[in-house]
Amino acid sequence: MKRNSIKILLITGILAGGLMSCQKNKILVPNYQVTAQQVYSTPLGYTQSMAKVYAAFALTGNQGPAGSGDVQGIDEGTSDFLRLYWCAQELPTDEAVVGWGDPGLPDLHNMSWSSSNLILLGLYERSIYQITLANQFIINSTDAAIASHNITGSDATNIRYYRAEARFLRAFQYAILMDLFANPPFVTDATVVGSTIPPQTTRAVLFSYIESELKAIDPLMVAPMKNQYGRADQAAVWALLARIYLNAQVYTGTARYTDAITYSQKVINAGYSLISNYDNLFLADNNLNTSENIFSIEYDGNNTQGYGGTTFMTHAPVGGSMPSALFGISGGWGGTRTTSNLVNLFPANTNTTFPNNGNPDKRAEFWTQGQSLTINDITSFTDGYAITKWRNVTSTGAAGSNIGYSDVDEPLFRLPEMYLIYAEAVLRGGSGGDATTALGYINKIRTRAYGGSTAGNITAGQLTTSFILDERARELYWEGFRRTDLIRYGEFTTSTYLWPFKGGAKAGTSVPDFRNIYPIPDQDRAVNPNLKQNPGY
Repeated sequence: MKRNSIKILLITGILAGGLMSCQKNKILVPNYQVTAQQVYSTPLGYTQSMAKVYAAFALTGNQGPAGSGDVQGIDEGTSDFLRLYWCAQELPTDEAVVGWGDPGLPDLHNMSWSSSNLILLGLYERSIYQITLANQFIINSTDAAIASHNITGSDATNIRYYRAEARFLRAFQYAILMDLFANPPFVTDATVVGSTIPPQTTRAVLFSYIESELKAIDPLMVAPMKNQYGRADQAAVWALLARIYLNAQVYTGTARYTDAITYSQKVINAGYSLISNYDNLFLADNNLNTSENIFSIEYDGNNTQGYGGTTFMTHAPVGGSMPSALFGISGGWGGTRTTSNLVNLFPANTNTTFPNNGNPDKRAEFWTQGQSLTINDITSFTDGYAITKWRNVTSTGAAGSNIGYSDVDEPLFRLPEMYLIYAEAVLRGGSGGDATTALGYINKIRTRAYGGSTAGNITAGQLTTSFILDERARELYWEGFRRTDLIRYGEFTTSTYLWPFKGGAKAGTSVPDFRNIYPIPDQDRAVNPNLKQNPGY
C-alpha cells in the first residue's frame, strides 16, 4: 500500500455495499444485503460509504443502469473515468492521437463522432453514476440522519465534512457534463428517487447551480492542505470555481474574469508552491507533491488494478523501441502519441537522450528514437512522438509497487493552472489583479520548466493571451484541458488553427461549430423523453 487515504481504506477494508474490482470480470459483492439504515448506522459505515464515492473516480464495474461501466462494446478497463475523460478532451485536439481502432476512438480525432459514440456514452454515464453515488451519501448524511444514529462529537463533525466533500464531487462531475455535453439531465439529493424522470437542464442554469453549490460548501470544507490525503478541501472548491469562471463566457455568454482572478488568487495565497522538478509530477511517488497538487485521483498498483487511470497513461504511450523498464511497466501498449503541433511549441531538441532530448524546457518529455515527427498513418505507433510524462517509477528511480499497474496519482488541480488562470483573466480584462503579478506567476512556471534557470523567462510585452494558450499546452498537455482551451480561444472547430488529421484530413481542416459540444447519447434519450438532442446531431 502506497499511503493511508480514504480510498485505500475502502479497497483494503470492508466494502460498504457492492463494488466491482478494477480487475477484469472480478466482482466483489457482499454475501448479504444491507439497507441504508444499516450502512449509515456507525461512523465507520459513513467513512466506508464516503470512500466509495471517492473510489468511483478510480474503480470501475457494475454500476447499475444509471451509470454502468459495462456499456456494450466498451471493455471494463476503458470505462474508467480518467481514461474516458482523457479521450474526450485530448484525442480531438492537436495534443494526441491513438493508433487503435476500438469503437469510438477513431471518430474522436477525426472529429466525426455521432450521438452513438461509445466513448462519449461511457463518460456521460460514468459522470452520472458518480453524481448518483454522491446524492445517496448526501441524502443519508443530513444532521437529522446523523442524530438518528446517535452519532455525536468529532464523529458527527467529520461526517459533516464528508457531506460537504460529496457535494463538491457532485459539483465537479456536473462541471464535466456542463463543459462536454452542455445540457444534461439533472438530479440532486432533493429529487425523489424513482418518482420522476430526470428533467433536462441548460448549460447556463447548470453553471449557476454549480457556482451556488461551491460557494455554499466553501465554509463547510476542511481548510486548504489540512485534509487527509485524497480528500478535497477548500482549495479544491476555489480551484473549481476559478476554472469555471475562466470559461464562463462559453457556458453562459457572460464573462466572469474578475471572479476567475479572485478564486485563483485564493488558491495561490493558500500556501501552495511548485515542486522543484517538473519530471517528478507524474511519477509513482507523486503523492508526495502535496505542495503543488491540490486534489488528485489516487491509484495504487496493488489495490486499484485496472486498465484505465494512470495505468492507461503509463502503458498506452509506450511502444516501438521504448524499453518498458524505463517506465516501470511490464510492457507498452503502443497506442497514444502526440502531433507535431505540440512538439513545435517547445525549443528544438539537441539530442535523443531520455527523457528530455536535450531540450532546455524540461517539460518537453517526448520519445523521439524510432519515431517520426510527421504522422502519415495514425494507426502506426512510430508516426508521432511518444509522450514520457507519466512513468511508473519513483523520483529516486525505483519501480512502482507493481509493473502491471500504476502507482501514479492523477492531479485534477495543480497550482500552475491557477497561475495560468490568473494571468489569462488579467489579460482578458478582469479586475482585482495586475499584469506585473501575472508575469511573475508565468515566469515562476517557466523558471521551473528550465531547471531553475531564468533563460526561459518572458517579458511583459510577450505576455499575451496567445502566449497563455501555448503555455497552457506546454505546462498542462495530456492533463485533460486542451479541448476546453481551444474552444475558449475559438480554435477548436475553425480553420484559424489546424493540426494533423484535424477533421480527418491529413493537413487538417475545419469542422462545423456544433462540434464544440458533444451530443447527448442516443441510449439515454431513448429512455428519457425529457432529453432534447444538442443542435447539429
